[in-house]
Amino acid sequence: MSAGEIYWDVVPYVVLAIFVIGTWWRYRYDKFGWTTRSSQLYEHRLLRIGSPLFHFGILVVIVGHFIGLVIPQSWTDAIGMSEHVYHLQALVLGSVAGVSTLVGAGILVYRRRTRGPVFMATTWNDKLMYVVLIAAIVAGLATTVLGSGAFGEETNYRTTVSPWFRSIWILQPRGDLMAQASLDFHIHVSIAMVLFALWPFTRLVHVFSAPVAYLFRPYIVYRSRDDARKNELVGSRPHRRGW
Repeated sequence: MSAGEIYWDVVPYVVLAIFVIGTWWRYRYDKFGWTTRSSQLYEHRLLRIGSPLFHFGILVVIVGHFIGLVIPQSWTDAIGMSEHVYHLQALVLGSVAGVSTLVGAGILVYRRRTRGPVFMATTWNDKLMYVVLIAAIVAGLATTVLGSGAFGEETNYRTTVSPWFRSIWILQPRGDLMAQASLDFHIHVSIAMVLFALWPFTRLVHVFSAPVAYLFRPYIVYRSRDDARKNELVGSRPHRRGW
């Protein structure tokens, strides 16, 4: 077994252990630090542009990674999607989502660097997180373009990277498959693993506190005093004020 195979067999589990244990530790001992440390109070114009671009772009990127890594090639072959069509849609959607995410992240970094109060509220691990995050996005965009065949032959990562990724979760790692992938995939995945190792110790933990229940909450109806007075005139007896 080569050093490359050992690396792709062992390191993912080390990263996964850091991610799980670090997240538990952060929630157990640093609940007050479990926050995005929002800086909207200091500046909001650039935030209103950069934040939606980044967040909507990264959501599409996550969905694209899920389709590419989790769904086997046999499933897309079964519905009649050729390898060329698959790579074409991955190139178009991946490029749009990646560029959107990168532009959004660039605006957010520019905002933090050029707005004094926001810069003062930026910690050292914020800076490290932004560097690794943007490196992962740039490497992902490069991998998407290079693997699509735009500058050479198409790279079918679903025969190497995807089976390796799935093998990690069934505790039967196939580092030999990942070792066969091209250098651009090695760089992209390695940067991604660094990002996940840093995840529990940065503001990225706020994704686990996403207000999903907010989408399904009952409507809150606000009425003016004039409407309330009109409603008091309706019915057999007037409404009583107070409790």
